[in-house]
Amino acid sequence: MSHFCSAIIPAAGNSTRMALDGRSKQFVTLGKIPVLLHTLRAFEKAQRIGEVIIAARIQDFVEIRLWIEKLGLRKVKCLTTGGETRQESVASCLELLAPKADYIAIHDGARPLITPALIDFAVNDAVKYRASALGVPVKDTVKRLDGQGFVVETPARDTLWAIQTPQVFERSLYEQAQRDAIGADYTDDCQLVERLGVPVHICQGDYQNIKITTPEDVEAAQAILQKMQKEETQ
Repeated sequence: MSHFCSAIIPAAGNSTRMALDGRSKQFVTLGKIPVLLHTLRAFEKAQRIGEVIIAARIQDFVEIRLWIEKLGLRKVKCLTTGGETRQESVASCLELLAPKADYIAIHDGARPLITPALIDFAVNDAVKYRASALGVPVKDTVKRLDGQGFVVETPARDTLWAIQTPQVFERSLYEQAQRDAIGADYTDDCQLVERLGVPVHICQGDYQNIKITTPEDVEAAQAILQKMQKEETQ
């Protein structure tokens, strides 16, 4: 059976850690195009994605639409105004999904180095497990601290993974999770499903799939993008 997966791209953050004087980090340029458009191009090329819905700041709509037209992106169905939180932004997109959509892939707009292959991999994993997310094993030793900064626990590193996006869910499951989470605020979509008692399967992501949060991340992303482009031409 073929499944229709809609992608939701939250891109309405205020970018406070980027010191951009009100300009969204989604428009920081990587190569020759903005961060957000790298993300959208990957979802355009992903075979398992049927449509894309973006939650953004209303003041960014014109520029996003211009870039979508310039790059010929056909899967973007619509833009909607993002909320105060990520959770609110995703909720506003849920109302716009195609009726035939039975899976939802939620991906950070500021995670531009995702590949079409990884997107398809995560969707296929969700079809098998109902809920799935990309992740990578943590490389560093992690400490849990108390309120005074003292170590209280050193979790076993082989059980720790850094979670990425896309995070993909069976639509009915995620919509239930959203309804049950009203009044709470989660920064990670997996948490909504976890609180229902439904296990989320983690599939192997890529360390290059970084999120743009600070100016240092932009420098790292530029270097990774150049490496990826060089590999494509070899």
